Amino acid sequence: MSKTAAGSNAAIPQRLILGLPVADFDWADAFAFMVEALARPGGQTLLSFLNANNANLMMKDGDYRDVLSRQIVLPDGHGIDIASYVFHGSMFPANLNGTDFVPAFLTFVDRPLRVAMIGARPEVLERAAENFRKHTPWHEFLPVSDGFFDRERSREILDKVRALKVDVLFVAMGSPGQEKWVDANVHPQDARLVVTVGALFDFVAEAFPRAPKFLRRLRLEWFFRLAVEPRRMWRRYILGNPLFLCHVLWHKLSGRARDTVADTSLRTGTS
Repeated sequence: MSKTAAGSNAAIPQRLILGLPVADFDWADAFAFMVEALARPGGQTLLSFLNANNANLMMKDGDYRDVLSRQIVLPDGHGIDIASYVFHGSMFPANLNGTDFVPAFLTFVDRPLRVAMIGARPEVLERAAENFRKHTPWHEFLPVSDGFFDRERSREILDKVRALKVDVLFVAMGSPGQEKWVDANVHPQDARLVVTVGALFDFVAEAFPRAPKFLRRLRLEWFFRLAVEPRRMWRRYILGNPLFLCHVLWHKLSGRARDTVADTSLRTGTS
């Protein structure tokens, strides 16, 4: 069995962001990659997202960086675009944040998929599954467990996933825990395509409001989240955004950002 790793045929264009390879996809390329991953007869693809907050976590947690380096990472948010501009002279072709990308991908895929869901609170998980069904009724959404289970039960939870014979597994348990849990526990026999989706279930379940579209177009969704939940989000944005920019500037000025896009192609593995 093999997860996404170095050493096979299909190269993915990538850019190094703070030393981490991030996929250099536009929307069409990202959809095509996902469809191809689902069509493989074996192996496993692990997909995650990098935003400014995750990047800050990665900079102080080497284990988290190692986990992300073993996954396909998509760019999420204006902060990562700023870093790309500083390091490579241009922004990413698309802001592939999970809250927009995952529902759009489900809409794009017209063949029925079986999708297992792990994460969030029980009532949020059920409501998210219900709203996913309304959004794309040709797919089957299967809530397996909330995200607060005893981690000693991980194999038991994943045995349920394996018995469902799903195409996709969504895991929503917050970073860096969700990515580390997937890396340590989820095997190709459980699901061939695994996506760590952060707060997606909360948004789909409408437990948290999304920013108006004009703010999203201006890349100011973070400002809306801060205004709605200041006590919970102030540390991430008021402290985290300047810290992220400091990491970017230090990385640039220290000469660590000399890698080119061509030097950072990751290859996806199959079994």
